[in-house]
Amino acid sequence: MKSHSLVIHTLLLVTLSPGELTSRSQETAPVLKLETAADFLALHVSGIAPPGTSELEYRLAETGAVGDTRAWTAAPARAADDGAFRFDLPLKSSRWSEIQVRAMKSGVQLAKKEAHSKREVFAMLTPERIAELPEPARAAWTAYMQRSISRRDVEFDQLAAECRSLGVANASTAPANRAELENGSDTPSAWFATPKAQQIAGAIISYQTPTGGWSKAVDYSQGPRKPGTHWTAQTGEQWHYCGTFDNRTTTEQIKLLAGVFTATRIEDARLAMMRGIDYLLEAQFPNGGWPQNYPVESGYHEAITLNDNAMLHVLEVLLLIAEKQQPFAFVDDALQQRAQAAFDKGVDCLIKAQVKLHGRPAVWCAQHDPLTLEPVAARKKEPPSLSGAESAELLKFFMRKAPVRPSITAIIEPAVEWFDEHRITGLRKTKNDKRKTDYVADPESQEVYWARFYDVATARPLFAGSQDGVIYTSFHEMTEHNRVGYDYYTTKPAELIDKELARWKKRLAKTASKAKSK
Repeated sequence: MKSHSLVIHTLLLVTLSPGELTSRSQETAPVLKLETAADFLALHVSGIAPPGTSELEYRLAETGAVGDTRAWTAAPARAADDGAFRFDLPLKSSRWSEIQVRAMKSGVQLAKKEAHSKREVFAMLTPERIAELPEPARAAWTAYMQRSISRRDVEFDQLAAECRSLGVANASTAPANRAELENGSDTPSAWFATPKAQQIAGAIISYQTPTGGWSKAVDYSQGPRKPGTHWTAQTGEQWHYCGTFDNRTTTEQIKLLAGVFTATRIEDARLAMMRGIDYLLEAQFPNGGWPQNYPVESGYHEAITLNDNAMLHVLEVLLLIAEKQQPFAFVDDALQQRAQAAFDKGVDCLIKAQVKLHGRPAVWCAQHDPLTLEPVAARKKEPPSLSGAESAELLKFFMRKAPVRPSITAIIEPAVEWFDEHRITGLRKTKNDKRKTDYVADPESQEVYWARFYDVATARPLFAGSQDGVIYTSFHEMTEHNRVGYDYYTTKPAELIDKELARWKKRLAKTASKAKSK
């Protein structure tokens, strides 16, 4: 008799949710990792292919999308044993839009991955925010942003063409000089006719961007720009500040060129100056403000920028042109009228942007939202706030130089009163045991200060850390947690209250007297 063994099979049923099914499917599906980097000559592709990959294929679109009909091309490299791969694809025009790479095994696709070129992603001037604006503002802002993006593309193409003609993959960085270019009003007119002034002017002309502006911190003493050299001295992201009003940039170059032309009648200086003025006018927002950089750079650079007096310096130049003051006495009536219109539009923007507390005009922020004019943040140490320093400089300009008219007069006295009410006393400036600046409580101190930043709701001083971004209630506490490379207190409003207010009232009386005599 045969013996039979009894085999019992137990069937275990496990029910998985749709999410678990998807998760397990993703865990087992082959994965292709893809990275891209581009220069002016080629697109560099690298990554890791899944196990079993026998060949790689790609399809590339230098403009637009790849789509499903474009043919696949065998990649010029194979995956290593560990799956790593790298290959370079020469670019016809230094541009690329999208690439798809797929891993194959005996003609069967194992995995596919795509990558796209990086485009500017804006934070405040987004298509969605602009689309919500009423007409005609929507059309004006749409056209402005399209023009700005187009300008950056032209700059890229010009630099790419230079580098490709030289056979170099990347542009050289412009020589750097951290000192600001500044032409004081006391610069003798004869200086602009000197060989040194003409040498500097020649270098400035060579570093003018295709859009018409200049980058900051370029060392013009090193001579003219050479082909294949960027217009900026920025390391890392070279397009950073490629055309800016920060640190007196562009406005000072325009004034220097105007001075050289006035003294020498060198035509190249006049032409570059005119392109610079056109740049100022083109960069102006539809509502009258100015960004920090143009073509517009994403981030806080999109904001209407009063920080470091960027917009103020633009207004100063426009007023000189509108009044045909030196060094712009030679401009024609058409340019004079364009400058006047832009100046008036800028002033109207600032009148609307003046922050009101409890219905009463106060001062301004260092940055304002380009669309709503609300105070906005910049770097970690620059929260949305009322500005003690920039507001004082702006008021000084209004009181000394701006046209005397009711709309401007209406913003001056309330702002001066606000400063008078928010002075800070009982502090003494000193050095701590680390030889660093500190401010300590001292009831006997006669020193008077104003904070660089005040809370937009409570008007209390703010001290934001440059490393941690935390807002502290005192300078001393902030310095215990952060490095300090910034002026958190200012004395600038004292001049407004003690001197400028009296001068301004005399100016008002003089203007009124002239009006009566007519």
